[in-house]
Amino acid sequence: MSRSTLLHTLRAARPLIALPFAAAALTVGLTACAPAAAEPGGPSVELSADTVLLDVRTPEEFATGHLDGARLIDFAGGEVQAAIPSLDPDAEYLVYCRSGNRSGQAVALLEQAGFTSVANLGSVEQASAATGLPIVAE
Repeated sequence: MSRSTLLHTLRAARPLIALPFAAAALTVGLTACAPAAAEPGGPSVELSADTVLLDVRTPEEFATGHLDGARLIDFAGGEVQAAIPSLDPDAEYLVYCRSGNRSGQAVALLEQAGFTSVANLGSVEQASAATGLPIVAE
């Protein structure tokens, strides 16, 4: 086999070689964004006086029901990125949204900024189950 034929064969196979690595990266990424699971029969997340609950949904979603005491920071409106400099990097943050997607992205942003005590609680319902806090509407 000539060198050019070998190089052409290797180049053609490159996407197939990369496929297992891409699948592994996707699996790790999805697992990293998975919400914290609530234990059956009771809350699984301990809250302290310093725990900050962040609801990263829209103001309209927040108004329909949010965890009692949660702070609204609209992820879709760019407020999470804008709020990072004003947040205490040493505080504990519990983040939730409608499904766990935006909260997972918000957690990733906070971790990239150096926050070390951050957890994705998933949806508002999952967050309520995990913390034992009621969902309240305005």
